[in-house]
Amino acid sequence: MSARAGETFGIARAVADVEALLAAPLPAAGPTVAEGEPGTGEWTMTVGEGFRIAPLWESGSLDEADGAEWDEAEEAAEAHLASLVEELDGRWGAHRQVAVHVLLLRQEDGSETSSLPRQDGEAAPPLFEALLDEDCYGDLSVWGPVSAQGRWVGVSVGRSDGDAPLVMAAVVSDRPIVAPAPPSWM
Repeated sequence: MSARAGETFGIARAVADVEALLAAPLPAAGPTVAEGEPGTGEWTMTVGEGFRIAPLWESGSLDEADGAEWDEAEEAAEAHLASLVEELDGRWGAHRQVAVHVLLLRQEDGSETSSLPRQDGEAAPPLFEALLDEDCYGDLSVWGPVSAQGRWVGVSVGRSDGDAPLVMAAVVSDRPIVAPAPPSWM
């Protein structure tokens, strides 16, 4: 769960959060570190070499939801994402899609633990490892570079499994955000 659980989605707040991420310093080096709320541990941000990832919104719990409730939650999340993408397209031009889910195919045994060795012997780039670690499996809508510093921005919505909440997240990177190569067996 993220620190955004229970908050109502607002396009103005989501855009402001993306702008704040874009203005924040990015570490030039160092390990990837996930940060959480003191006391609850709910995810607030992940910082790694050249990037930041933060939740923008989280749906309600889907633990006891039926199929219709899941569908409604997914439709609402996709509508929220579409409105944010439309707003950011207006600022930075047309986005492009970057696949994140292909990384799941690269995992040796199909588990969700991203620290496992990959079938093709290569680990995913740290930015993508961090996305998987926070269950951000949705493909990214990406713009870049969008700033004088050459930064790239991506947004997505996804969840780890059928009853987990949907999470909309934003990424800012000082490097191009490009899809990792598919596994060699594909």
